[in-house]
Amino acid sequence: MTAPSSGPEAAAERWSEWPAPAKLNLFLRIPGRRADGYHLLQTVFRLLDWGDTVRLRVRRDARVVRHGSPLAGLADADDLTVRAATLLQSVSGSPLGADIAIDKRIPVGGGFGGGSSDAATVLVALDAMWGTRLGEDRLAALALRLGADVPVFVRGRNAWAEGIGEQLTPIDLPPAWYLLVNPGVHVATAELFQSAELTRDAQPATIADFVSGKPLGNAFEPVLRGREPAVDAVFAALSQVGTPHLTGSGSGCFVEFASREAAESALSALPPGLDAWLAAGLDHSPLHGIAGRTGPVTQGRRQEA
Repeated sequence: MTAPSSGPEAAAERWSEWPAPAKLNLFLRIPGRRADGYHLLQTVFRLLDWGDTVRLRVRRDARVVRHGSPLAGLADADDLTVRAATLLQSVSGSPLGADIAIDKRIPVGGGFGGGSSDAATVLVALDAMWGTRLGEDRLAALALRLGADVPVFVRGRNAWAEGIGEQLTPIDLPPAWYLLVNPGVHVATAELFQSAELTRDAQPATIADFVSGKPLGNAFEPVLRGREPAVDAVFAALSQVGTPHLTGSGSGCFVEFASREAAESALSALPPGLDAWLAAGLDHSPLHGIAGRTGPVTQGRRQEA
């Protein structure tokens, strides 16, 4: 994948490709709610070397046009990448527009952050291509207006997160490989947050708790496993090769391994028919630092079971 040369003139009328990495929530706790009803969260975001590719092309007519197949029932104006581009336009005053296309690999509803990462990539890439140069802090503030998971992708670093997910503290994580499984079910996040079974008063965790290896869990795991037999079946299969976890509020499941060899061995031991693959954990997003630079950007390839 390649990033464009700096500035709008260099990027005009040609497509460029930008990485939109997936993420994992290594745990997810809900220690309470804010006065406005929003749930307070604690989690660690881990970036992965696998994800979507966002393709962009500068337009001179100020239009933002989404190419390809949008999500079922979603109008172009409601597409998160279109919203990201129009928000950047509005705040920066740029007279330019963009064509947007997404090569999707991250499954919708899996909790791997696909929509949020795509939106963050549009913000960062168009900031470079349009020459608006708002910088990381202002882009992260815009990202929060699009969704609580979007800022971490703009920042491009693994992070301990609190608040509604927007209070980010960079965190160093050891190298790791992940066995990922998509059970193929999608339950609306709003529906899960309203579930009577959801634990909303967990004891707040600390970074020291996480670093020590204390099991912190995912508040949505018992809810999803109870509601969705496919998720429970994936947990049962993964428990034969390691300790399974749920990521975010989606149905995606994962097991962490210290080496690629161990992850590959676990992948080969899974029963046939699972939508399973491997990805390595990253220290920094492949998007991080490439804006305004020409050169190849590599991203991990999916390995099927």
